Amino acid sequence: THSIHSGEHKGCTGKVIKKAVCIGIGGSFLGPKIVTEALKPYQNKALDVRFVANVDGCHIQDVLNECDFDETLFVMSSKSFSTQETLQNTLTAKAWFLKQGASEADIAKHFVAVSSNVKAATEFGMAAENVFPMADWVGGRYSLWSAIGLPICLSIGFDNFRQVLQGAFEMDEHVRTAPAESNLP
Repeated sequence: THSIHSGEHKGCTGKVIKKAVCIGIGGSFLGPKIVTEALKPYQNKALDVRFVANVDGCHIQDVLNECDFDETLFVMSSKSFSTQETLQNTLTAKAWFLKQGASEADIAKHFVAVSSNVKAATEFGMAAENVFPMADWVGGRYSLWSAIGLPICLSIGFDNFRQVLQGAFEMDEHVRTAPAESNLP
């Protein structure tokens, strides 16, 4: 995320990334979207983070209409890289991206994945170093603490995301060690 926020990571035409379109569904979508909304005051204003989950083509088209292909990063979050709705929206984004004049090789600069299926992501055209693997034991609705939290990190920055993780750890420790009469849950 630092390379995106600092402008070090450039798109295919040398422009900085100004928008991130995060594509997922279920736990790969809801947790990051809700936390990102809750932490809006901490949002990095240089990067506009959008979420797409609805398989209805109108939603992704509305989001894409607000994007410049060479300034947009697409984050596909699917543990299996085969979730029907997420894959369809990612394929729609890829077709739009290529139609704008980008090449297949440019996909590596503009598409990243959070997935256990690194092979499928690289076959899609993503660079292996832009695939953020998640352990197969991570459950979807609890996954925002894993690599699925990448959209949160993009939105609020790594230092703030680290504080979110620290707060979660402290609460886990409280739940695990506090006596029942003073245990918050």
